[in-house]
Amino acid sequence: NSAELYDPLTGNWTTTGNMNVAREYHTTSLLSNGKVLLTGGSNGSVYLNSAELYDPSTGNWTTTGNMSVARNQHTASILYNKTILVAGGCCPLNSAELY
Repeated sequence: NSAELYDPLTGNWTTTGNMNVAREYHTTSLLSNGKVLLTGGSNGSVYLNSAELYDPSTGNWTTTGNMSVARNQHTASILYNKTILVAGGCCPLNSAELY
């Protein structure tokens, strides 16, 4: 559940707040308000439908609304209207939803 920030100017990594749920194979999307949306993935045993928001001004993660479907190895695309299209995923899924 750990997270790190990379500074391309210095080439250094620094730790930041921990996610609420340990996960792998998730996606992240930079929102227009500067926060980062993290969706789905796997905790090593089951696929996840949970989502979290990272606030770089505080270094904290907060839970946000769950997706309708648990997704692992999915895509997340920022659309022109500033919504996030989350689609597909492992095993396979042919559904999509908007954040």
